[in-house]
Amino acid sequence: MAQDNREVVPSVVVDQDQYTQVLEKLAKIDKKIEFVSAEMAQRQGKKLGRDIGILYGACGGLIIVLAYYLLAYGLGV
Repeated sequence: MAQDNREVVPSVVVDQDQYTQVLEKLAKIDKKIEFVSAEMAQRQGKKLGRDIGILYGACGGLIIVLAYYLLAYGLGV
């Protein structure tokens, strides 16, 4: 690769139409990847929201049961 003690940098010449086609294909691929990634993130968010909702429901139920127990039996009614 070295001629006369100089580094020769390889270069490639590409037709502009081919370059544009490749960029369009890459843009389509990027769009599909972004869509799939967003769908996966949305599904994970739904699962996390469901789990948090279950926890909030359980905590709320416990608070209501404890309040009822304290009001009904703790005050001697």
